[in-house]
Amino acid sequence: MKRFFDAIIGSNLYISAAALLLAIQTQIQLTGTARWHPYLFLIFFATLFEYNVHRLTTIIFFPQALESPKHQWVRRNKLLFRIVVVISVLGFCATLFEAKTEVLIALAPFAVLTVFYSMPVSKTAKQLFRLREIPYLKIFLIAIVWSAVTVLLPVMYETQTFRSTGIWLMLLERFLFVFAITIPFDIRDMETDQKGRLRTIPLTFGKASSVKLAVIIMIAFTVISMIHYSTVEQWNLVSAFCVSGLTTIYFLGSKRLQSSPWYHYGILDGTMILQPILVAMFSF
Repeated sequence: MKRFFDAIIGSNLYISAAALLLAIQTQIQLTGTARWHPYLFLIFFATLFEYNVHRLTTIIFFPQALESPKHQWVRRNKLLFRIVVVISVLGFCATLFEAKTEVLIALAPFAVLTVFYSMPVSKTAKQLFRLREIPYLKIFLIAIVWSAVTVLLPVMYETQTFRSTGIWLMLLERFLFVFAITIPFDIRDMETDQKGRLRTIPLTFGKASSVKLAVIIMIAFTVISMIHYSTVEQWNLVSAFCVSGLTTIYFLGSKRLQSSPWYHYGILDGTMILQPILVAMFSF
């Protein structure tokens, strides 16, 4: 069983599933129902493609990265990892043909940012430069791309008209949620980022202050969500986001959980799966 979960996490299948579920959650928030649609495959394979190509690029240009704990599954399963990369590339290319032209145009800027986040944009004799090297950009870029893909795609595929205020609030809520749970990953990478001379929130403000910031942002997410959906009398969503926000606040602040080997790739990333499940449970 442990090998199975290691494979799901190591291959990034779980994070791709989280993106798909968040898109389905957006459907429920918009229309009250969930429907299977080809664009969900696009979201799944695009996420699988980006995360695995990012990891592959890191390993190619920085072979020493294989020695880090977060790449240990790749180190032990190089053949399987290559197979997953090929599947993600083929799946991503195939699903592009099912997407609307206007959707591809709208998402093109985010795709370019995501590619250059992982791929070198310049090379000198001494080092490679990627967009993630820009101070503080990494965490904002992750939150923006996740918000755009999991909120805007479902919005663009719906035929009915929605209030722009509601859409902006959904984008803000998704941004705050992803931003908050990403801060602990920067805390985990403090030593590596310091060696690479990257400037991140934890390296600037320290671990304790960064955890407090993550909790504050998650509180803001919870409050904004509850006000938003209580205003439009969607009490099922008020309940779902309240439970999601409070549990995630506990996960962020729990020192006991922070020492768990599953904290980042199980518990924190799992909150992106828990929230859609809660929305579905309270809605149906």
